[in-house]
Amino acid sequence: MVREVAAMARALLRPVARTLPWRALAAGAGTGLLAAWSTRMASGGQDPRLNLNLLRAAALAFALGLAFLLDDPARHTTEAVPARRPLRAGLRLALVLPLAALWWTAALLLVPEGARPPVGGATLEAAAVAALVLAGAAAAVRLSGGAEPGTVVAAGFLAFAVAVPLLLPDRWPLLVQVGSVHWDAAHARWAGALAAAVPAWAYLVMEPVRGRVPARVGGWVRRVSPAGR
Repeated sequence: MVREVAAMARALLRPVARTLPWRALAAGAGTGLLAAWSTRMASGGQDPRLNLNLLRAAALAFALGLAFLLDDPARHTTEAVPARRPLRAGLRLALVLPLAALWWTAALLLVPEGARPPVGGATLEAAAVAALVLAGAAAAVRLSGGAEPGTVVAAGFLAFAVAVPLLLPDRWPLLVQVGSVHWDAAHARWAGALAAAVPAWAYLVMEPVRGRVPARVGGWVRRVSPAGR
């Protein structure tokens, strides 16, 4: 079984790579790098607090590009193929994750070393934001069945990102500044968001069982979709 899945993954690697929304991903990455590079141009570029905010803007820009990761114009014509949705979505994520790591490293290096905010905290925030966006994209695909929900997901998450810091109680801050007494507590909440978003994405990328009909095979009952899966 494992060998079959591995062979299928290798066979799908190139087709999946061709269907990735490279333009949206490149736009998000480019905008993010521009925000990170602006730390060298800003008059207060030696201020870790300003640089942290610019890195947050960079992480948000890249995450909005990730909102399009699961967009697939041919989704409804490929639902009957043997490769299940988790495998196809996992391949998309596996192709992008190394590039995301390289992108974030470049963004950090663009910030002047002497005024670079704590790398661990900034990286945790960026990872949590990306994971939340990916979970939102998976939820949109699962609940709506739409082929290209990326635009709606990106707009919704942007509104969410603006509203949440304003709506959270003052005792639960998220966007704290370097040196704040709330830094550790805020990043514990970021870690909790990341820990919740990862399994949520893993669950949401699975095909919904709604619409499948039971079929009896050899005394066992299994679920078969109308497309034959």
